[in-house]
Amino acid sequence: MARVWLAEQWGSPDTWTFAEREVPRPGPGEATIRVRAAGVNPADYKHVAGPRPGLELPVPIGYEVAGELVELGPDTELASGGGEPGDAVVAFRIQGGYATEVTVPASDVFAKPAALSDEEAANLMLAGATAAQMLDVTHVGAGDTILVHGASGAVGVSVLQQAAELGAHVIGTASEGSFARVRRFGGHPVAYGPGLADRVREAAQGPIAAALDTVGTDEAVDVSLELVEDRDRIVTIVASGRAGKDGFHSIFGAQPESAAFRDAVRPRLLALAAEGRLQVPIARTYPLAEAPEALRFLAEGHPGGKIALLP
Repeated sequence: MARVWLAEQWGSPDTWTFAEREVPRPGPGEATIRVRAAGVNPADYKHVAGPRPGLELPVPIGYEVAGELVELGPDTELASGGGEPGDAVVAFRIQGGYATEVTVPASDVFAKPAALSDEEAANLMLAGATAAQMLDVTHVGAGDTILVHGASGAVGVSVLQQAAELGAHVIGTASEGSFARVRRFGGHPVAYGPGLADRVREAAQGPIAAALDTVGTDEAVDVSLELVEDRDRIVTIVASGRAGKDGFHSIFGAQPESAAFRDAVRPRLLALAAEGRLQVPIARTYPLAEAPEALRFLAEGHPGGKIALLP
């Protein structure tokens, strides 16, 4: 038997159930993982806050984990090839990661980079894949100066590192208390608030090629529209309403094109992490049984890094 968090009704994490469930043995194309750490993301609670097309209750919570391979189904390999019981693995995009053990498609399971702890590996790919797609849809490349709203958050930190790999320069909005984190990962921090556009212009000393919004405020959108000439080079992961109204990109994981991109980019993210070129700062860990408390801490904002649940 495994312990698993389930949304048995639509609502906040306080309504979820920490249940015991039998874990099915893996069939062809499946793998069973003993979870060592589960990544914590805003999507975990946002996606079950209310009814969603194609989603039926009860919903097992959690999209990414790191752990130990327990068993592979017949004639099955990991997505990265091979796989033996006891191997350290990472899995994304799965359902039911807030668990002590889970059986998932083997196509979503990869060998864990030795350079990452379980807590780091469990938080690498959702934020990393989102960041990679934001850079891709805005065509960021070498020599570009880009604006990232929310550069000290989980997606923002991954954007900073992946943009550096592309040869781009990043100006990132953050609170002054988070400036050191933005600088640590190669960005030039500027404080959000009145006068933001002028501060960005001063920092850029030239045109802003693209704007990537992870916060969704009207300020972030308005400044992006003011500073970026080509709206095809503006993207948000939050302000979909403004994107539709003002004619720029809005992306989220449920979009078919987003799902395909984020699946395809997983090996590249793992390779960057294995080489030490993509880091995952961890702010706190919580026992798995305290998942609602972990999500409350996340929802308060500015956690200072990623959060992991430990069974």
